[in-house]
Amino acid sequence: MKVTRPERTFLPDNFTVDKWENVEQYFIDLENRSIETKTEFEKWISDQSELEAVISENLAWRYIKMTIDTKDKDLADAYGFFVKEIQPNLEPYSFRLNKKLSASPFKSEFKDEAYKIYFRGIDTAIKLFREENIALNAELAEKSQIHGAVSGAQSIEHDGEKITMQKAGSLLKENDEALRKSVFEKMASRRAEDTEQLDDLFSELIQLRHKVATNAGYDSFRDYMFDELGRFDYTKEDCFDFHQSIKDEIVPLVKQISQKKSELMGKEKLKPWDSQVDPLGRKPLKPFKDGEELLKKTIVIFDKIDSYFGDCLRTMDAMGYLDLDSKDGKSPGGYNYPLYEIGVPFIFMNSVGSQRDLITMIHEGGHAIQSFLTRDLELTSFKSFPSEIAELASMSMELLTMDYWDEFYDNQEDLTRAKIEQLETVLEVLPWVATIDEFQHWIYENPTHSKEERKEKWISLLDEYGTGTTDWTGYEDVRAYSWQRQLHLFEVPFYYIEYGMAQLGALAIWKNSKEDFDKTIKDYKKAMALGYTKSIPGVYEAANITFDFSKKNIKELAEFVGEELSGIAK
Repeated sequence: MKVTRPERTFLPDNFTVDKWENVEQYFIDLENRSIETKTEFEKWISDQSELEAVISENLAWRYIKMTIDTKDKDLADAYGFFVKEIQPNLEPYSFRLNKKLSASPFKSEFKDEAYKIYFRGIDTAIKLFREENIALNAELAEKSQIHGAVSGAQSIEHDGEKITMQKAGSLLKENDEALRKSVFEKMASRRAEDTEQLDDLFSELIQLRHKVATNAGYDSFRDYMFDELGRFDYTKEDCFDFHQSIKDEIVPLVKQISQKKSELMGKEKLKPWDSQVDPLGRKPLKPFKDGEELLKKTIVIFDKIDSYFGDCLRTMDAMGYLDLDSKDGKSPGGYNYPLYEIGVPFIFMNSVGSQRDLITMIHEGGHAIQSFLTRDLELTSFKSFPSEIAELASMSMELLTMDYWDEFYDNQEDLTRAKIEQLETVLEVLPWVATIDEFQHWIYENPTHSKEERKEKWISLLDEYGTGTTDWTGYEDVRAYSWQRQLHLFEVPFYYIEYGMAQLGALAIWKNSKEDFDKTIKDYKKAMALGYTKSIPGVYEAANITFDFSKKNIKELAEFVGEELSGIAK
């Protein structure tokens, strides 16, 4: 697949974001430009879209480089420069340009749903904007990255070697319980060193976010973020229904899985270091040795499903848009960062050879495919879609590839284990997603809570969503502060329930694939190529599923997964 950067029609090829003055002149042009015809209005929107794409890609590269090496001060400073010197200056211009667009008489001539969604987003941005929030947003952008730096600096000593927390986590799959216990305690001890700092940081973020919300006329940051995230297709009450449905329909299944595991291990209750080990004492799954092998075999799998999928990853590899292996100083986690001008995304992850890493690669690969499918859409905003759509692309790919994992496993027993582990993880993740989301609702409904109240609320939620099958005696604080490992709370507040909603959609797509795989892939591609030119329910409909997180739907999908698990285990 040959990819070239599209020809710019507004910005010069040598445009750089090294000082605000270089950027400002183009905003001044847009702000002062006379618009007398529909054609001029279209050109104005196109130019603004180009400017947005170029600037967002500049920020993207600063973030990518910083997370690859959190120890490099120059990279951190480069990112900090943008959020402190560029971002605050962008906001007033964006607000005035939004008002200019919203007031245009030519806006009414655009009847297509894509533009209605785009204009709705513009009107919401106008509603949210407050001059006094510019400095606060800059401060939030800077502070929210501290979590990544703190987490990225965490490591432990093992066998005389300094290893990352990601690599240490993979040792929790080892059969030697003494080893698991030792590694768990070392990880817990290391994280405990940062507990107070992260607790203080989160308290600061909560207060800053609440101030932003009240400045904009909202009662809570939760209500503010629902508009900020463009949640036009569901309400907070729908989220509450999701929480309860997960408790009613998914938690009992997860409890069964956990009880069976403790029985197989001959334990009355599991210990915290038992959650990832194979209950039959089999060695941890090791589907690949390094990032190079991971990529190579993932491409083979993608090719088998659709050659376009494999071409996407080959193109990224040729362009150097992948950083897959875990290393010291690298920020934790994984992501697919869309680059809106070039239209080719960047995949970042911390692979250590585990089955979880295989899933992460396929997950981020699903995001990447959607970036490619939407790269030729007319406006940048059409390519920037809600997470309920984005995560549908990635989570569906996890399940759709399962029957091709023999590329990584030539042993049938290991392949079966991998599939069972995947489906059990799908079930286990849903309560965690709901726990994090309900926690956030409480946090921002009660922004003046104390640290102790926050701790108590988290423990009570863990009890509600938990199975009661793990003995945390002696490790109560590890459990009480386990929320600190969820980077979304620090960096992207309220962005998490989307995983749960999209997971339900992904299960529905997988269910369809069992009846007609080829049609399901065609529907998937058609839906993902829409980007944000259709509503969330509209995109789901194009994929031949429904945007539905009712108790009835969750119950049906839970039963389907249960049946599939039984079939695989035979």
